[in-house]
Amino acid sequence: MSPTPATPPSAPTRRWLPRLLLALVVALALVVVATRIVLHPERSVPMILDRLGGALGLQLTAGGQSELVLRGTPTLVVRDLVARQPGAGKPVLTADRVLLSLPWSTIRDRGRRLELTRIELDGPTLDLPALRRWLSSRPPGESRMPSLGSGLRVRKGRVDAIGWHAEGLSIDVPRLHAGAPLQVAMRGRFVDQPTQVPFDLVLAMTRPAPEAGVAVAGTLDVQRRDWRLPARILWSGPMRWRDGVLMVAPSRLASSGAYVSGDRRLPWVLGLHGPLRYADGIASLAPAGVALRGESPLPTFDGLGALALGGRLLLRLDGVTPGWPAGWPSLPPPLSASTSPVPLRLDYLGRASLADVARLRLRRDAARFDGSFRVPEVLAWIDDGIAGHPLPPLSGKASAPVLEISGARLEGVEIDIVDPRVPMPPTVP
Repeated sequence: MSPTPATPPSAPTRRWLPRLLLALVVALALVVVATRIVLHPERSVPMILDRLGGALGLQLTAGGQSELVLRGTPTLVVRDLVARQPGAGKPVLTADRVLLSLPWSTIRDRGRRLELTRIELDGPTLDLPALRRWLSSRPPGESRMPSLGSGLRVRKGRVDAIGWHAEGLSIDVPRLHAGAPLQVAMRGRFVDQPTQVPFDLVLAMTRPAPEAGVAVAGTLDVQRRDWRLPARILWSGPMRWRDGVLMVAPSRLASSGAYVSGDRRLPWVLGLHGPLRYADGIASLAPAGVALRGESPLPTFDGLGALALGGRLLLRLDGVTPGWPAGWPSLPPPLSASTSPVPLRLDYLGRASLADVARLRLRRDAARFDGSFRVPEVLAWIDDGIAGHPLPPLSGKASAPVLEISGARLEGVEIDIVDPRVPMPPTVP
């Protein structure tokens, strides 16, 4: 049996098929034209910036040429970005280049969802006082956090504050999702002349949320002209963020490093434990348990402390050393024969570089010393060789019931030690 020939399409079908194809072509052309109109950089960039700015309470403008990539995930490149709080004179943020990679859903919704795929910032500068003013103007309550499936990258960033800045910042966030663990790699340099602190740190959080576990690990190096303090740190604790106040309580810090000057290297180990608080541009740790183990002349110390850093640095240590460090100036008898611990109190309020005057109080049995000094000058005294200068550069008052000097027995001794470079401490009743 011969095969049955295929039935040719009927006349109505032959007329309907070309019309359908033509309609599909026209519809596709309209979609392409509409897409190009909606996604044209001159229209899409101001639209997206306006939506983002409205959600953030900022004026976002771009002065440079914008670019658009349509392949795969839509990507906008904005140059010369300025983010300013309405009515403010100084921008919160400027950037040479910003890349925004965002899904089609954000384009269709004209930025209402604030869903992004990736952000890149080249040459951004963040003004910290302007940021604080903007944050204080934000309404209370939790803010929405966009997801970044492909993360965040910052290169050649800078943060400006009053009296200090951070430069050469490099930040990498592989991904950001609400409720998912977060990891941030940070490198850069803190500058408070004449002190510089290069750092290379990794921050990890159980989730980017007002309550989470947080940890920071890495290296930092406190540098001045004549000495440096390279260190490794591990800091962790449970974090809470409420009403503009960041709390990590208790926070734990374990650090090891060395004091390095020329060929001299003095290792040390430091541990801190206490509540950390950050609000209104001031970070504080108080009260904190402090444990320091150092190679002489650095002391071994156990006690309590307080630390606050904002416009100035506040430092207070109150505890004991188990004995008189071998590298400190020798004590005359009978103090030299004592095995008693030495109560010690250190107070400092001044520049974060530690260049201002600190106050030191010591006791050994019934003897007492109350003095003032500057950290850089004492460190220079250590470097010059203590044997050539029996007393460090300090001013103060010492008293003891009995001292034996050159075979003579002195009772009710009171001594004034005066260094013209250091003011005498206030009189203590």
